Amino acid sequence: MTARKLPAVLFDMDGTLLDSIELILAGAVFAFEGREGNRPTRDEWRALIGTPLDAMLAKWSSGPEDVLLLRARYRQFQLENHDSYVSLYDGVESALRELHARGHPLGIVSSKLDAGIRRSMDFYKLTPLFDVIVGMDHTAHHKPHPEPVRFALGKLGVAPNDAIFVGDSPHDIESGNAAGVETVGVTWGAFSREEIAHANPNAWIASMPELMPLVDRAR
Repeated sequence: MTARKLPAVLFDMDGTLLDSIELILAGAVFAFEGREGNRPTRDEWRALIGTPLDAMLAKWSSGPEDVLLLRARYRQFQLENHDSYVSLYDGVESALRELHARGHPLGIVSSKLDAGIRRSMDFYKLTPLFDVIVGMDHTAHHKPHPEPVRFALGKLGVAPNDAIFVGDSPHDIESGNAAGVETVGVTWGAFSREEIAHANPNAWIASMPELMPLVDRAR
């Protein structure tokens, strides 16, 4: 009998692998600083983490040109402050290296641009562990739409029932559920368990080492 292939494990990045929440919130404060008119509170901005930046900015902008200016300021802050603001969550590096060593196909599915994902993973020398990286510039639709997850599965040549998607936001879980993969909600990111629960993840983990038994059961 042919052995079943090892399941692919897909991850969101911000709030799941990378503690970049304060960088994201501070970037919004910088982008809107000194402006008249509406601006997001930290809680309002946090609630949109995991969705495309331009859509986030548009909620408080005066139009397309204003979005371009806000985006430029936001990205300026990110570029200048990335390395001093971000850190990996506990257990992330060891879990990724163990999964890679076992032979699991690994991927990142994020609403960031490909270049932003790679900058963060390059900083920790983790990029070579991933077989696919899907940023918002790779698909026409974005989380919570299933297209980014389906795109990753297509690149990996993996069926939905042979994949797990791990994320910290309801947008991640909704995207994974719609794509037909097993979804795992994490409780350490930008969103509380209560905020994620309505998206109905298949499983929960409170630390990265807890992922391993779930992956083993999916084999």
